[in-house]
Amino acid sequence: MRWLRSFPNFLPVVAALAIGGAGFLLQPSAHISPQSAPVQVAAAHAAAPSGDLFAPVAAVLRHPRCMNCHPRDDRPRQGDDRHPHLQNVVRGEDNLGFVNARCTACHRDENNNFSGVPGAPNWHLAPLSMGWNGLGDADLCTTLKDESKNGGKDIAALVEHMEKDALVLWGWAPGGDRTPVTPPHPEFITQLKAWADAGAPCPTAAK
Repeated sequence: MRWLRSFPNFLPVVAALAIGGAGFLLQPSAHISPQSAPVQVAAAHAAAPSGDLFAPVAAVLRHPRCMNCHPRDDRPRQGDDRHPHLQNVVRGEDNLGFVNARCTACHRDENNNFSGVPGAPNWHLAPLSMGWNGLGDADLCTTLKDESKNGGKDIAALVEHMEKDALVLWGWAPGGDRTPVTPPHPEFITQLKAWADAGAPCPTAAK
């Protein structure tokens, strides 16, 4: 947003509007400890047949904190109602915004407690191939596992991504008045690993 340099008094207004789903200070290491999961993987296995193991994973992936960055078009979304990003922000060729409205112009490595703009390391849109809006559980599962769409991640790499990536972890500590992802991150990782350990089964598509 180089053009904003000519309008210094306008910058705080734009920054305050550019709220995608985050809050004040990002502190994943202080609030998220996957190693302290209260539920064991074995218990998660017992809770549902293998065909149903993806259901709790799908529920998390559909949370606004995740879906806002996984659209099936070129417009990032904002807020719990998932409205299109203000300022007509679009994807751009590298998922980091168009040339005159780059994501990093407003979104830094942590939330901005003055403007309310969300932030986490490597803030960006997911690739268009990983857009999830409108997908049923079967298609969502298939897309998630497709290495030609997910950046070459096998199941183990997917688990590591959702367990450790700072941008993913931000969803559980978004700050401000934004709704964090539920259930708690350790519980989600337990559910995710239960699904992975069962062979990452996908549910049957509804007919």
